[in-house]
Amino acid sequence: MTRPTRSPHRSTGSRPAGPQRSSSRQRPSRQSEFALPVSTTPALPAVESFDELDMPAALLTTLTRKGVTAPFPIQASTLPNALAGRDVLGRGRTGSGKTIAFGLALLARTAGRRAEPRRPLALVLVPTRELAQQVTEALMPYAHSVRLRLATVVGGMPISRQAHALGRGAEVVVATPGRLKDLIERGDCRLDEVSITVLDEADQMADMGFLPQVTELLEQVAPDGQTMLFSATLDRNVDRLVRRFLEDPVTHSVDPSAATVSTMEHHLLHVQSSDKNAAIAHIASRDGGVIMFTDTKDGADRLVENLLANGVKAAALHGGKSQPQRTRTLEQFRTGEVTALIATNVAARGIHIDGLDLVVNVDPPTDHKDYLHRGGRTARAGESGTVVTLVLPNQRRATARLMATAGITPGSARVQSGDAELARITGARVPTGVPVVVPDPVVERPRRRPSSSYRGGPRRGAAPTSRGSRAAAPGRTGLAA
Repeated sequence: MTRPTRSPHRSTGSRPAGPQRSSSRQRPSRQSEFALPVSTTPALPAVESFDELDMPAALLTTLTRKGVTAPFPIQASTLPNALAGRDVLGRGRTGSGKTIAFGLALLARTAGRRAEPRRPLALVLVPTRELAQQVTEALMPYAHSVRLRLATVVGGMPISRQAHALGRGAEVVVATPGRLKDLIERGDCRLDEVSITVLDEADQMADMGFLPQVTELLEQVAPDGQTMLFSATLDRNVDRLVRRFLEDPVTHSVDPSAATVSTMEHHLLHVQSSDKNAAIAHIASRDGGVIMFTDTKDGADRLVENLLANGVKAAALHGGKSQPQRTRTLEQFRTGEVTALIATNVAARGIHIDGLDLVVNVDPPTDHKDYLHRGGRTARAGESGTVVTLVLPNQRRATARLMATAGITPGSARVQSGDAELARITGARVPTGVPVVVPDPVVERPRRRPSSSYRGGPRRGAAPTSRGSRAAAPGRTGLAA
């Protein structure tokens, strides 16, 4: 497939906002969003089935084998244009199908080509390790079907393994900006052959301070390549990327910026400080999994200790854990070995757990986008879910402002541990009080002595080690392809 010739001019107009969802629980707010650019070239019409798309038969076969029968709206709208080589600007809530939307186009347009060592052909930039893992896992079956090699490049994993994967040759690289920049500076990767670039969750990359690195990386890809930018929200920071790097993009917005859906309920539960831990323990003892968000790593670890002592199978997920530990903890949560996942914002994007129907903000977030993405762990792909925020008396005003900015009108109740209302909303149960132990997710092997001859100095980027380590637990997985 060939990319159509770009117009030398970019459109700076705005398109009217689409119809809003009607719901008593939400009122979309766009106070921080920019006007979407208007395409000067008409977009191709949306399709009703994957069979209508010009894609390799192997991709269609894989879709059928995985039971994917009909495209989600963002896939139906963007895929025809992405397959034709158009730049794409897509907005959709988490769980709306963005990964397959850009992934199928990227793989279809790269199929049949072979990358030289250290010179990938396509690049997916993401803000977090967890999202990189999710994207890799989602795309791997489709990449295998068209014989494309994927490499995952993230921090927290041995950089030498990732350099080796790039040295063998990888057509598609899924990367976080910081680690990719490190590999480029080491001479282990070049981007001059990258003709398709995807920015996934671009707003979070901007919020996390990656904007200068992202800009530097985009300046290194092949000129006149295809750029696709997908995000749950489009604020002014993302606008800078759109104006600079997207040419006459096809725009598609699945949801208003509030990113909430009719199958998601929101509740503010007002609690007293003296009863908060007990209420948390009751909620975490429910029949079914729950993700609970805290502000800090220390807070997450303390809460895990408290829940384990109350008989709840809990584990922490935060930036203080190594990547193998984080990967294994997620697997324990998926399999039910852990039922309460206590996380910081590191898990607010990039984690997909089938059937998760409850998210609890133990500490209310300070930013409305953090609230939306925390809540986006539930009610995914048409399923229902509930987002609960525990509010102390001194947090009421700030939380009310947060809800207004997020465009949400939540239910509100004053509760105590053991209340029928708490049980009705969250499924809370009285904890057993019998302490439990969750096996360490990964006990890492001691790091080998660095070789002083490696590139003229010590090996950089080795994974952290744990003292007193024993054999790694079964099922340990890494992210390097």
